[in-house]
Amino acid sequence: MSSKDKNIVLFICFCSAIAFFDFLIYLYIADIVSSAFFPASTNPDVLKLRGIGLFAVGYLARPLGGIILGRYGDIKGRKPTLLISMLIIAGSLLAMACLPTYSQWGLVAPALFIILRLIQGMAFGLYVPLAWVFVAEHVPRQYLSVGCSYVTASFFIGVLLSNAFFVWLTGSMTPEQLTTYGWRLPFFVAAAMSFLPLLAWRFIDESPFFLEMNKSKPSNYVAKPFTLLFKHCKHSIFIGMMLTLIISSITTVIVLLLPDLIELRFSLDKDLFGFSHSLGIVFMIFGCVFYGILSNYQNFGKILVAGSILLIAQMFAFFYHMQAGGDYILIMYALLGFCAGIVGMVPAIFVQLFPTNVRLTGMAFCYNVTYGIVGVSVPFGLGYATTFVSFSPALYIAFIGCIGIIMGVYFYNLPEYKKINQLI
Repeated sequence: MSSKDKNIVLFICFCSAIAFFDFLIYLYIADIVSSAFFPASTNPDVLKLRGIGLFAVGYLARPLGGIILGRYGDIKGRKPTLLISMLIIAGSLLAMACLPTYSQWGLVAPALFIILRLIQGMAFGLYVPLAWVFVAEHVPRQYLSVGCSYVTASFFIGVLLSNAFFVWLTGSMTPEQLTTYGWRLPFFVAAAMSFLPLLAWRFIDESPFFLEMNKSKPSNYVAKPFTLLFKHCKHSIFIGMMLTLIISSITTVIVLLLPDLIELRFSLDKDLFGFSHSLGIVFMIFGCVFYGILSNYQNFGKILVAGSILLIAQMFAFFYHMQAGGDYILIMYALLGFCAGIVGMVPAIFVQLFPTNVRLTGMAFCYNVTYGIVGVSVPFGLGYATTFVSFSPALYIAFIGCIGIIMGVYFYNLPEYKKINQLI
């Protein structure tokens, strides 16, 4: 890559880490925020359900925001859409930090918080596919897979940042301080971090693909990305939703839910398991880059099949090891995280499914509709199933791995994509 290409990738990776920190920091303080915005409850399960419900609200809003802003990005450009999404995320976080609590404004306070979570979810729903598109349309095609894998890895750096910030916050404040005013600090910090990338905004160029598309279109051209998408890209929509199912399921289960699911059926030292989880995410970052580089030189389908088989095997090995006592939890979690890094190679094929003039709309639709379904249904469904069958998370990931194998075989038998700047 040229130095300009590298700067684009670094800029998007930095923004992506911050965006994931912004969206996920609430998950770590959900119980605390729930106690500030809802009537006091002596039942901790009710408090936790309220917190999870507020987190799920962000997922529900993502399809709407992705479709609306995705269409805007295909008509007006990637750069202004990126700016709008970042400003909305930062503004909603700042507003959350300044909200009055239930004791001050009653039911108006939780209603406002829910509205802000919806707005934040709408903007975040566009940001993830937009980050992949922005990098894919800037870097040379031979670095497409590597560039997208760096962006995916940066998402998990954001997860680590939110995890580390929560550990620092809970260690430096008492529960009373957190409930009274400490819960506002993460939102202030997240908002401030979201404004930082804007300092480099004038150095960022519009996507060359979008500029070329604008030059080549006739004077009477009327942009209708949503109509064109459902008229010409039904097959790509299905494939895109299957690829998103793989990404969203692996991320939701292994990165977000696994610690809570393990706690339902197994007894482990909490500090050791927390460190193991963070180590697993670190190795998942390495895995994303590894699979991204590997798929850059090998057939995508072949690598997806092999990676899916390894993930299934390691997921079952992880749970068998847990059942045996979990003496080597650090090693097993690191291996599981590395195998889960298979998600790093998926965006490179995702961005090639749709032509330039409907790319962002198509990706945003597939990604957010599927992620909305997974993000809302899997936590509750898998949590309920795990209370009966301890291996439920492994069985679900095995199911997703089988989908990965099928998709890998499908792509292995397809001719290689030659261009990603087609138009319809």
